[in-house]
Amino acid sequence: MTIADAIKEFKDELGEEVTLVAVSKTKPNELLMQAYDVGQRDFGENKIQEMTDKHASLPKDIKWHMVGHVQSNKVKYMAPYVHMVHAVDKYKTLKEINKRAKQNDRTINCLLQLKIAEEDSKFGLSETDLKDLLANPGLQDMEHVKIRGLMGMATFTEDERHIHAEFEKLERVYFELKDNHDFDTLSMGMSGDYQLAIPHHTNMVRIGSSIFGKRD
Repeated sequence: MTIADAIKEFKDELGEEVTLVAVSKTKPNELLMQAYDVGQRDFGENKIQEMTDKHASLPKDIKWHMVGHVQSNKVKYMAPYVHMVHAVDKYKTLKEINKRAKQNDRTINCLLQLKIAEEDSKFGLSETDLKDLLANPGLQDMEHVKIRGLMGMATFTEDERHIHAEFEKLERVYFELKDNHDFDTLSMGMSGDYQLAIPHHTNMVRIGSSIFGKRD
């Protein structure tokens, strides 16, 4: 299947209510352009330098999503252009994003990462820490950050019941917080588990290998 065919198939399956983020990390620009040419505009990267290089040479109407773990000292490089920062799990990171966004006269969309997987390698906030962060009065002064919602990554397992339980937790917390915090984005589901995320009201999925093939 070509990249163009994969994009069209995902768009048909997901419908207009779910944003497809094509995760293009490590892939060359010519492959991204194959997706772009059939209307894909949301692309995800996990390294700020690679994303910045791609931004410099690809069409400027692309919406760039930083989907990897964010190091505060590198926020300045993506602040001029990044559309959304996923996986924010520290108040300190939000402060840095706000500072750099202000310098660029922008407001940057962010998602907070809830840790739903049991794997130690996964980042994210506990439910308690997430709610504490949202209650921090300092957020009121961050005029250049917009927290749009939550994201999470499920355990890498073939046990679908386990994955459903993790997605159910993220869904529950999202809807508990949604109205009070003006959330509109619930991001969960990747190539291997996005179909399990759909019943849990995901409205943003991050798909890489099923579009671009396995990474080298």
